[in-house]
Amino acid sequence: QICLSLVKLLFYLAHSPLGSIVLLDFQPRQFVMVDGNLKVTDMDDASTEELSCKEDKDCTLDFPMKSFPLKCSAVGKCEGINEKKNLFNAYRYFFTYLLPHSAPPALQPFLSDILNATGDLRYGINETLKAFEKVLHLYKSGLYLQKRPLLLKDYIPVKGFRIVEGEDYKCWPSYSYLGCLLSVHSAEEAAAICNSQSRCQSFIITQQRTWTGRPLASFQSSLTNLIPDANAVVYIKRSSSSGERL
Repeated sequence: QICLSLVKLLFYLAHSPLGSIVLLDFQPRQFVMVDGNLKVTDMDDASTEELSCKEDKDCTLDFPMKSFPLKCSAVGKCEGINEKKNLFNAYRYFFTYLLPHSAPPALQPFLSDILNATGDLRYGINETLKAFEKVLHLYKSGLYLQKRPLLLKDYIPVKGFRIVEGEDYKCWPSYSYLGCLLSVHSAEEAAAICNSQSRCQSFIITQQRTWTGRPLASFQSSLTNLIPDANAVVYIKRSSSSGERL
């Protein structure tokens, strides 16, 4: 969410009515999340000036440990230097820390492509935004789950009950510090996650939703805290002793 919002912001800056805007003091402290959108807190160090040049060798974009040769345009400006500077700073301060472990395994290759392409400046801001929107579409639609074995049949659905939230085993990246609360596309994906965790014996799809509209599933290692709830369903692993008693 943070990276996508940042890319949308940089897309606007690259195509603003004032021209391409560069953030000269690009640091994480310069941004804040407001209602799910990333905002710049200080525009004092923003500039629309692009580096003047006479030939291509005047257009080297330098960063610590890395440099990029750019083209000198016919009007004597380094082509796209503001856009590329913003994008590489997004890569070094945000993407490298937030992207590697922020999606289901099936989507990780797509994020790795974005990471590599922006790290080498092979993508401009237009291509980067398009790539992020593709990942978001796959994530929200559940298309990344195609051709996976159906595992929900290995669970017994018990309607009319839910699990009392409390401290249980932890997992990454959980939405709760008390236990294992993860975003899922469906009960089928939740079953696959539960199967992959040795301590998981049951799960429930909660009424909570993430910023993409996906539900959160709570995974549990025991069934000692079931309480009646007409609108809930607990999925219990058939192989568990609790499931066999049911």
